[in-house]
Amino acid sequence: MPPQPDFEALRERMVREQMIARDIADSRVLEAMRRVLRHRFVPEALQARAYEDNPLPIGNDQTISQPYIVALMTQALELKPDDIVLEIGTGSGYQTAVLCELARFVYSLERFPELGEQASRRLDDLGYNNIEVYIGDGSQGLPDMAPFNAILVTAAAPAIPGPLRSQLVPHNGRLVLPIGDHHQQSLQRVRRTGDSWQVERLIPVMFVPLYGRHGFRPPDEPEPPRSP
Repeated sequence: MPPQPDFEALRERMVREQMIARDIADSRVLEAMRRVLRHRFVPEALQARAYEDNPLPIGNDQTISQPYIVALMTQALELKPDDIVLEIGTGSGYQTAVLCELARFVYSLERFPELGEQASRRLDDLGYNNIEVYIGDGSQGLPDMAPFNAILVTAAAPAIPGPLRSQLVPHNGRLVLPIGDHHQQSLQRVRRTGDSWQVERLIPVMFVPLYGRHGFRPPDEPEPPRSP
């Protein structure tokens, strides 16, 4: 059996070369990226590659995002220790764990039951107790748990879903998500002040699509009948 990689050294190198060398300057985000064991969130066969500068497959045609993108999106949320956060797209649970390190409580919503259940068990095994994972249509958010100080969406929507905008706290609620089609997307930050929303474009990105009522039509859902 080959020797176990030095995951701690790989994690420190990831933070130093992929984040600090770029534009990740939030010290709380950097410490969270140092603490979260990314290799525990990928398939065992890929653990040696967990700290590489690229996304990796996790099943169900989903991916664990590139570490830099996780850090950038988290930094853009401007999280405070008392914040309540909604995450859309639990996936492997890695981004969820980073949010748990930084916020008071995280609600996470996953479309695929298998991924959501696996992530929930994994987060529990790793000792995260400020998280609840739900299964459902992420484009509709979790109105029963709203409002949220911050919302993070890890799949691309064709437009900013109205339910997510309305579930932000009225004073300085932040929503970070990719917007675009299957070929071209941009990462955007939406900031709510009362009944106005300021939209800021950050960088070009490429994410899997957000399926649901306020996202893209799921591939396994039949097209609605056309009017005669």
